[in-house]
Amino acid sequence: MNCLMQISTLDWLIIFLFFAISLGIGIYVSKASGKSANEYFLSGRSMPWWLLGLSMVATTFSTDTPNLVTDIVRTNGVSGNWVWWAFLITGLLTVFVYAKLWRKSNVSTDLEFYELRYGGRPARFLRKFRAIYLGIIFNVITMSAVTLAAIKIGGIMLGLEPWQTVITAGLVTVTFSAVGGFKGVVYTDVILFFVAMAGAIGAAVYLVNLPEVGGIESLLENKNVVDKISILPNFRDREALIALLIIPLAVQWWSSWYPGAEPGGGGYIAQRMFAAKDENHAIGATFFFNIMHYALRPWPWILVALASLVVFPDLESIQQAFPNITSDKLGNDLAYPAMLTKLPTGLLGLVLASLISAYMSTISTQLNWGSSYIVYDFYQTQINPQASQKRLVAVGRLSTVLLMVLSALLALLLQNAMQLFNLLLVFGAGTGLIFILRWFWWRINAWSEITAMIASGLISLILTIPSIKASLFGADGLMPGWGEFPFVVAVTTTLWLIATFITPSEDASVLRSFYKKIQPGGPGWEKIVEAAKKEDVQIVDENEGWTVPSGILAMLLGCTMIYSIMFCTGYFIYGNFKLAIPLLGLAIVSGFLLVKIWKKIKVIIL
Repeated sequence: MNCLMQISTLDWLIIFLFFAISLGIGIYVSKASGKSANEYFLSGRSMPWWLLGLSMVATTFSTDTPNLVTDIVRTNGVSGNWVWWAFLITGLLTVFVYAKLWRKSNVSTDLEFYELRYGGRPARFLRKFRAIYLGIIFNVITMSAVTLAAIKIGGIMLGLEPWQTVITAGLVTVTFSAVGGFKGVVYTDVILFFVAMAGAIGAAVYLVNLPEVGGIESLLENKNVVDKISILPNFRDREALIALLIIPLAVQWWSSWYPGAEPGGGGYIAQRMFAAKDENHAIGATFFFNIMHYALRPWPWILVALASLVVFPDLESIQQAFPNITSDKLGNDLAYPAMLTKLPTGLLGLVLASLISAYMSTISTQLNWGSSYIVYDFYQTQINPQASQKRLVAVGRLSTVLLMVLSALLALLLQNAMQLFNLLLVFGAGTGLIFILRWFWWRINAWSEITAMIASGLISLILTIPSIKASLFGADGLMPGWGEFPFVVAVTTTLWLIATFITPSEDASVLRSFYKKIQPGGPGWEKIVEAAKKEDVQIVDENEGWTVPSGILAMLLGCTMIYSIMFCTGYFIYGNFKLAIPLLGLAIVSGFLLVKIWKKIKVIIL
């Protein structure tokens, strides 16, 4: 099959128009972005909530996301998506508890937080090491997963060799990212969001109604699909229930650091909170993002994934249809771009533009965010503290290019999206609880984080050794297969708690300074507050109340509302109105109660 011949002049015009607009925006804002590092990485901290929220949504709509969802659905059914749906809890905890704290910190990157919360050489080491660890290693891995998806799409839809896709897609993206900075990324994201959503919805509607699929009713009754459509796993299948639902909801959301869903906030989500006009805009942006990310987007991808089970029931059928795909790139995630080759002229161009937009949005964000770590948390603090603003911008642009090159090279070595997703989950397992508690428990110190980071990484690497993994997990191991993730979490958490209590606490002056600026409140700081009072040192702002309990209640109501909307949509699509209508009612009631709680924690979206 030569899909290149199916792309018409109209399709190419749509794609080139999109490229031109994206590059034009980057060039247009380049002068303003180049004025200072603050402008280049945070757009002068002047962004409104709606613009930042749309940017977050566009960023998380990466090229590999529909491929990943397709892989999940084809492997574990719709219920397999709980592996990422569970991160809604993380996201809303960030909205109602941590967004305000991050914005009040007034830092330029979330790594700068380390020298605000901790002190001395351990804090400086942690900031420097995390700049490399996250800004380069984790960031490159994440971008390589996105680029891998682009390689597969280019191979199936355009007949391109992997290196051709990498050069073509990467060159345009790195150009407007390096030139336009954060402002160019955010402005372009707004266009990318609408293009990406239009493409995803248009593709789902058309592909579900293909003659071989036969519409939604025939799709849901198809023998390849009927056992994949349940939103919840089979409760009689103990292994599936634990692996697909219980672990994500009970352990994963709070314990694992994952890009875009960091417990307590962080990464490029934190970068957008720092760029907000004020605390209210930071909260509004993150809440808007979580609604759009979970309630709006999953179903177009899920429907295409289900339809792919009819058209391409197994990997052999994909291989037969696309013989140019090499065996090392063959996987269930290929089914999504394989389905897109069946789109008609015009819609094909729009969908290709949407996939390109998804790629550009995610990569440009990752490049700007990773570059900010290299500039602020490594270059400026470790190499050249006296660097001028122009020098910092120049280093930012150079590091942007280098990050793109490294991720492209790694992408050429990878096989499938799920491979990277699982690697990132396990590699950060056990570290998440620190990111949640460090704001509210004075005893956590820099050594706690250093221990957790090293432990989770080493344990994850050890478990990649087949003989060790087989002896511990699976049919012949000491524990069931689903026990790997909880095992890493339990060992890592135990080790960092031990390190916390056997190492000295942070200096009182550091803890008092942090409390005075952030006003976290709560019982975890009572010892520090009482000690300050005895010495007649004022660190408590009497106008600041402790809103965490109300924030947690708001999180629970928000989760109820968004999950209800998401599942209500699914049941309406399935034609199951007996479940859809009550879920709609639950969404309305929980939304009403959320507004009441929102007022109590004094959050007003301007």
